[in-house]
Amino acid sequence: MTILYLIRHAESVANADNLLAGRIDYPLSPTGKGDAAAIAEEFAAAIKVDLIWCSPLLRAQQTAAPFLVACNAPLRLDQRLQEQHMGRFSGKSYADVERDTSYCHDRTARWDWVPEGGGESYRMIAARVDSFLADLRTQCEREHLNSVLIVTHAVTLRLFRACLEATLPRYPESIAGNGEVWRAELTPAGTPSTIATLDLAHGARAHRA
Repeated sequence: MTILYLIRHAESVANADNLLAGRIDYPLSPTGKGDAAAIAEEFAAAIKVDLIWCSPLLRAQQTAAPFLVACNAPLRLDQRLQEQHMGRFSGKSYADVERDTSYCHDRTARWDWVPEGGGESYRMIAARVDSFLADLRTQCEREHLNSVLIVTHAVTLRLFRACLEATLPRYPESIAGNGEVWRAELTPAGTPSTIATLDLAHGARAHRA
């Protein structure tokens, strides 16, 4: 069975400034760049991956870059791995949205909440994550891939976890920290997978989402 390793991008400029990044293309912060390099080195010393899938957003690609070298694995981009589109809340500070009554403050109630201004609900994210996983299952079987690394974002990972653990429409309230890496088996659709967090020295800088 194929093993998945899923990582949230390292600290971005938006994370450092407590902003909701959404689809805005913020780069990694200097701390994030250093963390990404250190995590990649530690990860590659213990784990081999056959392929790296990555969100096309800059902060994810900058996180993936040192893994390409350390793991000597090819990179492929997929739009379905992008972060949640936050509509008019994109780029706003957490302080600003906490005062906004139209923002959904309850993290457990965002399944059908669509952020104003062309945003994306958790249901929509789950649909693209489920589509990606379906295609990945086919690819792994066809190409005989033993392990795959996926570089993505906080909210997208929240829905990855729900899809892999087969809990939808329920999803976890907590999120992965910046640079946090999970390990999961790519089980058949609807079959729950067990997810474990890897103990890496430079991972898991916590930020809200």
